[in-house]
Amino acid sequence: MLASRFLSFQRVIGRSPQTISSPLVRRSTNAATENSTASIPTSAFNANSKSFAERHPFALQLGVATAKTSAADAMVQIVVEKKTPQEIDYKRNAIFVVFGFVYLGGFQYWLMVKKFSKWFPTRTRFSKLTLSEKLKDTAGMIDALKMVAFDIFVHLPLIYFPSYYTCKEIVTGTSWNPLDWVRDGCSKYWANKEEDLTAMVKLWGPSDCIQFSMPIHISMPFRHMVSFFWTAYVSFTRGSVSVDEELEKAKVESVKRRLSTSGDL
Repeated sequence: MLASRFLSFQRVIGRSPQTISSPLVRRSTNAATENSTASIPTSAFNANSKSFAERHPFALQLGVATAKTSAADAMVQIVVEKKTPQEIDYKRNAIFVVFGFVYLGGFQYWLMVKKFSKWFPTRTRFSKLTLSEKLKDTAGMIDALKMVAFDIFVHLPLIYFPSYYTCKEIVTGTSWNPLDWVRDGCSKYWANKEEDLTAMVKLWGPSDCIQFSMPIHISMPFRHMVSFFWTAYVSFTRGSVSVDEELEKAKVESVKRRLSTSGDL
């Protein structure tokens, strides 16, 4: 009897810890697992689960804005104007790089993300709703329409276009006087206003209706992708530096001819 008990005791002692399954061991193991999981902050899980666009919205849209403006102008020069890479007007392309980085990537983000979220209180909440929920949210839809109206009637005609034409004068103009940049740029904008504003409404009206109902972190990249086609239009119709120079020369020649005819020259 004693011998059999001794052999049973040896078998128990000889088992590895993993083979011993008791309620106490299971409880202690589960508790250790729970404690180790609880020690990891919830914010770490949330941060890891977010996309790059959600974690770095400004950096993403800044890169997209800068790259797409340069690419759109280069595409127009190569595909539409049939230039070789060696013939690309890099001074003209620099206009779009500077404008894309500073204005489209910097100022527009500040305006449409930072300020719009304050001026239109439902902006953040409305952007997170599903389509069916958005259609039931009257206050959110009203704020979205207000943002569209602000963009079409205030931002684009009164800020965007004057800024673009002024930026163009900074890069291509011969004067170092900032007042000349603004004056000459706004004068050229005023001369082209009807064509520019008509094209603006046709593109940005429908596009804004989509943008201001999207999640905020992808709304600006979406705008920049639509802006690729807008930039191509602006590049094709307003980007050429040589055309502006030829127009200026034509004006000078016209003045000279008038003076010559009148006998003052």
